[in-house]
Amino acid sequence: MIFRETKDAFLMIKQHDHAYISGKVVEYFTRDLLQSDIFFQDTIYAAYEHDRSWVGLDETPIWNDQVHVPYSFSDFPLIPKLAFYNIGIDEVEKVNPYASLLCSLHYCSFFSRSTDEQVIKFLNKERKRQTNIKNNLINLNHELLLEHFRLLQFSDDLSLYICLNEPGVSKAEEHPWFVNGFANSEIFTKDKKPLVANWLNQNEIKLNSFPFYEEFQLTLSYKTVLKSAIQVMGIAKAYENSIVEEQQILVRK
Repeated sequence: MIFRETKDAFLMIKQHDHAYISGKVVEYFTRDLLQSDIFFQDTIYAAYEHDRSWVGLDETPIWNDQVHVPYSFSDFPLIPKLAFYNIGIDEVEKVNPYASLLCSLHYCSFFSRSTDEQVIKFLNKERKRQTNIKNNLINLNHELLLEHFRLLQFSDDLSLYICLNEPGVSKAEEHPWFVNGFANSEIFTKDKKPLVANWLNQNEIKLNSFPFYEEFQLTLSYKTVLKSAIQVMGIAKAYENSIVEEQQILVRK
């Protein structure tokens, strides 16, 4: 789950709904910025499905008693999270091995510095998966794979930028992850500087370099869960009883 906190509520976004925006970002990406069209449709599928692991976990949000907010994707308990990561990547692999390779690389990147025993087991299992998929893919280009991996990361980051920021926020007040742009996105710009996004108003965003073939509209689904409702009935019931809302965002040239 992804959430933004306001004075009276939590705006809660399912990970799979966030991934839907990631998929749209890749769909509209300019293919000429990549070495080849090979495996591009697979990369689109990876973006749409990269958070399939969270589908089950997000059905019922869990309250974090220690900090008095719902658990989010960043602090969700590690053991069940790793188990569902495996399940999600397995499900993607059954449909599209190349997409699951990208998803596996994406998840493994979260733990590059971890020394946790359970994380090491997860990484070892995923590296075996990655090796097996690579060995069975025809026409695999490792440089192109890296581009697709960076594109998946960028699509994830741009979607998180939309999810975690108050619409129309000033650059100085943005979520700190994105103030200086999107990590590893410089490979998609002519000047080799990171892509940076800005809110123009509550419904439009613009990037310093436009890596898409045309402007496009995004729809973000979320629930506004009142804190007063959580106090009365708990986070699970309060979330269930909240209605789904939509925010429209135009990605401008």
